[in-house]
Amino acid sequence: MHIAEGFLPPAHAIAWSVASAPFVVHGVRSLTREVREHPESTLLLGASGAFTFVLSALKLPSVTGSCSHPTGTGLGAILFRPPVMAVLGTITLLFQALLLAHGGLTTLGANVFSMAVVGPWAGYGVYRLLRRWGVPLMVTVFFGAFVADLSTYCVTSVQLALAFPDPGSGFLGALGKFGSIFAVTQIPLAVSEGLLTVIVMRLLVQSSGGELTRLGVLLTRSGERKQEAVAR
Repeated sequence: MHIAEGFLPPAHAIAWSVASAPFVVHGVRSLTREVREHPESTLLLGASGAFTFVLSALKLPSVTGSCSHPTGTGLGAILFRPPVMAVLGTITLLFQALLLAHGGLTTLGANVFSMAVVGPWAGYGVYRLLRRWGVPLMVTVFFGAFVADLSTYCVTSVQLALAFPDPGSGFLGALGKFGSIFAVTQIPLAVSEGLLTVIVMRLLVQSSGGELTRLGVLLTRSGERKQEAVAR
């Protein structure tokens, strides 16, 4: 998914950086507030960032000749909301660009927009919608992580198609080509990431139930009654 260093035209690289900046700035404020008001959440924040770093650092060869990888952003978005995940994702992408040659500095804004902005918001939106409908927690976690992963690659396909339209069929033709390349391996990867995120969430429920209740992931009895009323 990470667009390589220097791959995008300068105008596109700048535009995506400008588009990502407000989300990151807002995320810094949200993260600062979270740490200041709830310092006990620092460990869980670090674990969310590490989960994203490890999964998104994996480079898995695709049958189409490209590389794909999980993103790991769904977990942090569900726990701490998408603004915080924008910061954790940006830090992850920056370290990967500097230390692993995965992505790049010139394409950082584009990669942040797809993986740290759109992915978390899309995944969190699906998670919240399913929760509102009364769907069991682990099912909502699965679909939240699945959508966060897959939507990232959809946005990357759009970014590449805008930068490199097909000579004959233009943007739509290029979008179809890039999308099909990613979809071959990304859909099963998104399913795998969803299942892995469910496993991690089950472990967190057992070890950090109080913190998950404070974050609103686990509902109190009154919260469950309210959700049931909304579902009806």
